[in-house]
Amino acid sequence: MYQPRAFRQTETAALDDLIREFPFATLVIEQEGLAANHLPLLLRRRGDGRATLVGHLARANPMCDTEFEPVSALAIFHGPQGYVSPNWYPSKSRDGRVAPTWNYAVVHVRGTLTLEHDPRWLRALLNQLTDRMESSFDTPWRLQDAPEDYLERMIAATVGVRLEVREIEGKWKLSQNQPEENQNGVISGLGRDRQPELAAWVEKATAGR
Repeated sequence: MYQPRAFRQTETAALDDLIREFPFATLVIEQEGLAANHLPLLLRRRGDGRATLVGHLARANPMCDTEFEPVSALAIFHGPQGYVSPNWYPSKSRDGRVAPTWNYAVVHVRGTLTLEHDPRWLRALLNQLTDRMESSFDTPWRLQDAPEDYLERMIAATVGVRLEVREIEGKWKLSQNQPEENQNGVISGLGRDRQPELAAWVEKATAGR
């Protein structure tokens, strides 16, 4: 990933937070060419700092072939993103030296990918995944809400994925390379009923600059 210094994100807490807030990932491996799958991945970080990403795929997925061997993989997490208009830059009125761009925050995770077939492991994962995704609901759905025979069939049709993390890199391209007046213009432009979440990320990334 191209990484200009102004946009490089190296803070572990910030990288972890993006993964947890935006867990839907693109998982890329080399399998008779490049193969990409899209799935939510949960981050598990141990006390010693080592990290693992876990998720699941349908057993019918070609990636879950019984002859699958551990392989290098790349997981891509996309945070907020959106178009930035030159009209939001106050400097445009002085010299016109502005151009459209795109603001975004992304995390790339590289590591070794293995598959998990143990139904107990899968059940624990599904419990964790469900608890995470249902946490904001007034009446969260739980795995035990479904009949046991149905759960057993669903688990049997599922294969777990586990990515032992080797490297995490982040890129926060959020107008850090612009003068303060243009940064404020982007925050205002994005915040006007367009993308307030992205505006908040730009404001945080440029605070104190």
